[in-house]
Amino acid sequence: MKKTTSYKAKKRTVNILVHVLLAVLAIIWIFPIAWVIMISFRAEKGSYTSSFLPKSFTLDNYKKLFTDTTVLNFPKMFMNTLIIAIFVCIISTIFVLAVSYCMSRLRFKVRKKYLNIAMILGLFPGFMSMIAVYYILKAIGLSEGSMVRVALIMVYSAGSGLGFYIAKGFFDTIPKALDEAAFLDGATKFQVFTKVTIPLSKPIIVYTVLTSFLGPWLDFIFAKVICRANADYYTVAIGLWRMLEKEYIDNWYTCFAAGAVCISIPIAILFIYMQRYYVEGLTGAVKG
Repeated sequence: MKKTTSYKAKKRTVNILVHVLLAVLAIIWIFPIAWVIMISFRAEKGSYTSSFLPKSFTLDNYKKLFTDTTVLNFPKMFMNTLIIAIFVCIISTIFVLAVSYCMSRLRFKVRKKYLNIAMILGLFPGFMSMIAVYYILKAIGLSEGSMVRVALIMVYSAGSGLGFYIAKGFFDTIPKALDEAAFLDGATKFQVFTKVTIPLSKPIIVYTVLTSFLGPWLDFIFAKVICRANADYYTVAIGLWRMLEKEYIDNWYTCFAAGAVCISIPIAILFIYMQRYYVEGLTGAVKG
């Protein structure tokens, strides 16, 4: 009896310590987000103030962010990024799903070689190739003017097919017996892919859509290299970076925080909208 009581007490103590640790980690994770939101409503200008927390609050930072376009045109940067992210999301999702399905289901001579090459290339960060990519884009006339958007879409979409390993792993878990049954019913490979595999793959589709959208939405390096001084085609990442430059930081620091909050809204909306399909996909997979 004493051993049972001692075990329960020890288990209760461990549970309390685990919950305390999780609470501390949650506060550490949430605090920067809460701080940025507070700074976005702060009435005091500049990056350095006498108090850590805002003394007064205002909506002028958000108003200035979308109305004062003489120096930094944030609305245009936002639309540039949104257009690029939507096109890249669509193209990359199609590429990744198509390549991962082929690698999972089809068997051909260079399959293993391609898998090895893709794995090796995936070990290197993409920005290692940015100088070569820039000169290629410059050679074909995509580094100037309105073609900058097209160049960014091409750059973000081009290498997406190499990121197929996670989707391939998911497709491998779908029984091949379903494909064989569909073939016996007279379905083509494309019909099997679109009418059998895709409906069972909602979780990985949601994951692919989110990662494909987040790539161009948050990227700074490639956007800065390709856009250079073309301010009309800046993305939000470049815009937020410029707000922290020494000539703008005093007047735009609180607007930077407001911009950081604004660019998180589309991501949150997309995640909330796609989450239900993720849950439905898991439920359907379990029932199947």
